[in-house]
Amino acid sequence: MRIEQFLDFSAQTLREKVALSCDGQSWTFGTLQRACRALAHALNEYVTNNQRIAIILENSVETVISIYGTLLAGCTFVVLGTDTKPAVLISILNDCEASALITNIPRLHRIRDSLTSLPHLKAVFIISGSGELPQYNFPTIVSFHEAIEKYGDVCAAGVQRLDSDPAAIVYTSGSTGQPKGVILSHLNVHYTTTTIASYLGNTHDDVILGMLPLHHTYGLTQLLTASYVGATLILQRAFTHAHAALATIADQRVTGFAVVPAIAKALLEVDVTSYDLSSLRYITNAAAALPLATTHKLRESLPHVRLFLMYGLTECMRASFLPPDQVDARPTSVGRGLLNQKTYIIDEHGAPVPSGTIGELVISGPNVMQGYWRRPLETDNALRAGPLGEKMLYTGDLFTMDEQGYLYFVSRKDDIVNTCGEKVSLQEIEEVLCSLPGVSDAAVFGVPDTNLGHALKAIIQLDQGSVLNRRELFRHCAKHLEPYKVPTFIEFGSIPKTPNGKTEKRKLK
Repeated sequence: MRIEQFLDFSAQTLREKVALSCDGQSWTFGTLQRACRALAHALNEYVTNNQRIAIILENSVETVISIYGTLLAGCTFVVLGTDTKPAVLISILNDCEASALITNIPRLHRIRDSLTSLPHLKAVFIISGSGELPQYNFPTIVSFHEAIEKYGDVCAAGVQRLDSDPAAIVYTSGSTGQPKGVILSHLNVHYTTTTIASYLGNTHDDVILGMLPLHHTYGLTQLLTASYVGATLILQRAFTHAHAALATIADQRVTGFAVVPAIAKALLEVDVTSYDLSSLRYITNAAAALPLATTHKLRESLPHVRLFLMYGLTECMRASFLPPDQVDARPTSVGRGLLNQKTYIIDEHGAPVPSGTIGELVISGPNVMQGYWRRPLETDNALRAGPLGEKMLYTGDLFTMDEQGYLYFVSRKDDIVNTCGEKVSLQEIEEVLCSLPGVSDAAVFGVPDTNLGHALKAIIQLDQGSVLNRRELFRHCAKHLEPYKVPTFIEFGSIPKTPNGKTEKRKLK
């Protein structure tokens, strides 16, 4: 099944049911399907089958329409974060050879001077109010909403796509700091979505609260599972504060929602008993492990709510989950591997390790990505042949597994740190810090933080005579890095090196 059929099938049987609620507006499955079909027809004026459509929008109705409209047009969607720096955006748009871009005027304004450096871009669809569209020295700028009104319920013909064709390319930072495009096929997304819906017990009676960004697979799966089962998705632009989230759960009779550690911690800092949360059936956690104290407090504060502790990464969306009835017995576990997935813990030689021994998590199954977009070397390193010739994903994460097959996360294998639910390349931050005159060297690492998962700490070695201060360093980082990549702590000191010139981060930690 192709992913756009999730929406089509729900619209056939639940046409008048509310599919999406966002910014005070509600869309039924029927009206949402109509808008997505109209956008697909408009896109097909400029793009052809299997081309990439980039979407640079915050969580919104337009983002959802853009995702499904892209799929109905026979293309692959690439949703990018709105706080991505302009230079990185241009690099990604060129890397994926985006044929069309869907964004709003403020986001387009940030890259307006670079539009002529995008040779593959054929059209820009703008979400804007009334008035004349800006041109920005680009010939084809189309009004998003006028295109939908123009084509109405006309469905783009498209070209028949295979389940193995790309549905999405999700960009994630690699160990080099350069964004890599993870290719997820329709089969990958279909398998993961249906599996998640199955173990969460999702049905058309569910009301799902979505507060996580749709440019990450964790947030994206909430949209997809809701469409698949015919549930209502309450989509918010972001998590703002605990009282707003709890009020929404009570007022909208929310049955399930996803958190990351920072959100869970914020919710538990208020009196949850002052809200009517009787409708809430489950909470999920992924992206970063919940601190043990947070897990215990969630169970105590919301004893009627089923808590699902999960593990996944962009390269496979979801790899394991811990059933709620095991949380009290195994609160630090992320559960077992998914159905139809092979899960191993191996040593540096590729051999399976005994129970309780630390090793790298390796998996195979229909959830494993197709590869990295136009990065054959990185793809070959991440995807290797298994004992039976199957495609095995080397996750780069260290785990242990107990005798019952339950997984326990230990650490990242390389210098990628999870902070604020985002994967951050430490090397990228170090390069930005070292680009500031007066900085001789820099080393960045993660330190445990109950709110962020990991906080970023930078050690700065200054040139002799340099008078740089912390304020200047923070300002420099804020100018060149996304907010979640800016170090929380900056200290000055000497950075130890190995004989071959590598930084000894263990000594710094």
